[in-house]
Amino acid sequence: MKKITLVLLLPLLGIAQSKITNTISVTGASANILLNNDTQTATLTLVGPSDRWMACQFGTFSGGMEAGSDVVYYNGTTLVDATHNGIGVAPSPDAQNNWTVTSNTVSSGVRTLVATRVFNSPDASDFDFDYFANTIGIAVAHGNSASFSLAYHGSGNRIVDTSVPFNNLGVEDFTLQGATIYPNPSNGNFSIHSKTTLKQISVYTLTGGFIKTIKADTENASQIKVDGLSTGVYLLELLNDSQKVWKKVIVE
Repeated sequence: MKKITLVLLLPLLGIAQSKITNTISVTGASANILLNNDTQTATLTLVGPSDRWMACQFGTFSGGMEAGSDVVYYNGTTLVDATHNGIGVAPSPDAQNNWTVTSNTVSSGVRTLVATRVFNSPDASDFDFDYFANTIGIAVAHGNSASFSLAYHGSGNRIVDTSVPFNNLGVEDFTLQGATIYPNPSNGNFSIHSKTTLKQISVYTLTGGFIKTIKADTENASQIKVDGLSTGVYLLELLNDSQKVWKKVIVE
């Protein structure tokens, strides 16, 4: 059974199309995370000494190196996608690296790494970014000496913040065109967020075949079930009193 879940937000809440965390820093190293809701991608910027390993943990956790938490580390060659095994134990590289390094530059002994990843990773062990979260946990550490072999970082070479706030960026779109659908693609469960009134949603096949019309509830979250959707691409027609907008969704 496939379903489309509608979450309708009142205009006063406001949603920007991208947001970025505060930068957290410790002894020459820093990190921040930018979320782009249009492309459904997270961008990590990690800065630290160029002659040693550095790492960034992110997600929901109660402390640094918490077992099972998501982490990436630079090993002198690439950014390794990994999972923490607990304090005093080296993290385990994931079977699949879902981060793509887009920039790796060194200037005056300082390395700046920029890498991207989709919000919802295909790896179940990876943390799934939530664009509508207000905060995220971030921890940063780097080696105590010049080496790319993982070892104790030293008490002064790490920082842990379990609640780093996000700051909205960009221009807000209060029209129906600004409505967002996520995750997309998905297994058939979608959420729609709109900052303006949404009266109804009609579901069509890509060739225009009508499937179902759904009346939207603007007062609270509404769960809509659409039975029998096969894998493929579908069109959603979003309507209010003055606008009609088409959105594309993919069912995997």
